[in-house]
Amino acid sequence: MKHGIVVAGSLIVAFAFNFFLVPYGILSSGISGIAILLGLLTPFSIGIINLILNLPLLYLGYRKLGKVITINTITCVVSLSIFLYVIPVIPVAENVLLSSIFGGVIGGLGIGLILKYSGTSGGLDIIAIIISRTSNISVGMLLTGMNGIIVLISGAVFDWNIALYTMLSIFITGKVIDTIHTNHIKLTMQIVTTKGEVIRQDLIESIYRGITIMDGYGGYTQEKKQILMMVVTRYETMQIKSIVRKYDSKAFINIYETVEVDGEFARN
Repeated sequence: MKHGIVVAGSLIVAFAFNFFLVPYGILSSGISGIAILLGLLTPFSIGIINLILNLPLLYLGYRKLGKVITINTITCVVSLSIFLYVIPVIPVAENVLLSSIFGGVIGGLGIGLILKYSGTSGGLDIIAIIISRTSNISVGMLLTGMNGIIVLISGAVFDWNIALYTMLSIFITGKVIDTIHTNHIKLTMQIVTTKGEVIRQDLIESIYRGITIMDGYGGYTQEKKQILMMVVTRYETMQIKSIVRKYDSKAFINIYETVEVDGEFARN
């Protein structure tokens, strides 16, 4: 299923490129943007250039991100290169501003889906994920920051109007990515229960997270309770709630967003 979603995301990205961005010389983010630039300046296919430029970064991804993400990334890079090659370059909108906006939204949707299902679209995505895992900076924000060089190249090669449209498209892409790919968001879960020990054992076996346990008692019932506190990612909350409810249907679970984590935190 993941491979199918990664391929579908690649198709969405290729659609955004060839129908909205490429016809007006608007560059996308990262290696894909450089591939579009070289494709516009040379007779070579954007898809083939994209594949060649991504090869060294795929090796970096294998060393730093592991086998699963690398395999999904290879699936994405190959499928995206094929789609860019076979999909014709046809402008959908006559207005360059609308093309910048919708190209950024649609491209961000495709990349966000790819990232959410353990893949990357290659290029700077790989570097952004590596940095995000060792910091509290989101992937979308990192991609936006690293793509300033793409905007400068666009302005130097074409004109500054196109560069500004490129900046707008890249910014929108980053925002859409952060809306879909929320793995960088940390949440604190406080679980108040009378079944603390069995829940703790199951969580330790199922969720690779640290747990802090405190003793407490109900203010009204005076019943002894345990308070389990964990910092997790958004994707893990459903599994944790399912484990808690399996042992204690009356447990109280408080979930709130964590602004920053200073200390050990496993980035799965």
